[in-house]
Amino acid sequence: MDKIGQTRKLLEDLDLPRQQQSDICVLTILAMAGLKRYSPWKDATNNWLRIHDIIGFANSYYNVRYAENSRETFRKQALHHFRTAAIVEDNGMATNSPNYRWRLTDEFLEVLHSMGRKESLIRFRRTHESLISIYASKRETLKFPVRINGSDYTFSPGKHNQLQKAILEEFAPRFAENSQCIYVGDTIQKNLVRNELLLRQLGFEITLHDKMPDVVLYREDRDWIYFIEAVTSVGPIDSKRILEIEEMTSHVHSGKIFVTAFLDFYTYKVFASRLAWETEVWIAEMPDHMIHLNGDRFLGPR
Repeated sequence: MDKIGQTRKLLEDLDLPRQQQSDICVLTILAMAGLKRYSPWKDATNNWLRIHDIIGFANSYYNVRYAENSRETFRKQALHHFRTAAIVEDNGMATNSPNYRWRLTDEFLEVLHSMGRKESLIRFRRTHESLISIYASKRETLKFPVRINGSDYTFSPGKHNQLQKAILEEFAPRFAENSQCIYVGDTIQKNLVRNELLLRQLGFEITLHDKMPDVVLYREDRDWIYFIEAVTSVGPIDSKRILEIEEMTSHVHSGKIFVTAFLDFYTYKVFASRLAWETEVWIAEMPDHMIHLNGDRFLGPR
């Protein structure tokens, strides 16, 4: 039996569903282990890899032709299920981070090193449920708590969510007093908070194609809505973004405040030339201050 057949048999022996014994799943395992057709099993590795690397390895050494746009198929059909089964783990970065990586778990690597010998497979199966719990707990501890509208939530790790946490816990009490969060997404759970009822009452008509700002706050006492973009690498409030939000909120009559938030002054300087006039800037490392792009409303002696 060749490498592909042996790997498929291994996935069957681990009682994975038939869908997770497909060619994509088999090739994912072999690519993540760095095993070519005639490599000995003892040479298997578990280096951190991108899905791009997995596809490139499979194409190069197993005579297949998967396109780059098949990354989502590899992620959903193979990697997500393998993570649940404690066969692979991720590095805890935000899923949209260029540094997001996957690797085989040490326990599964041991199974590959011992391919053909039953002991390590039996040991893996015996501890399988506990392994799932261990790796699930590992992912859970990487998350960090955030307080939203008086309730406790958790954000996935990463700079983007770190900045969103600062917006909710540092910006809002200072500059949006008594406001409530009516929308915020997580890098994994896109609609962590989404107050559909209030959004509709305010006049929002949101379709599946609309991209909400990262954080939306509503201050009822002044009838103000804060549209806040959390920028770590892309997506400041520029003129194009304002037009997109205005189109999405054409039936909203509340006052609209546009804010671009940054973690630090360095990142602000990178985007400064792109920011739209009549918008606000907030920098998390200087939480007590705001930058207003146009001075006419505030011009005067100190």
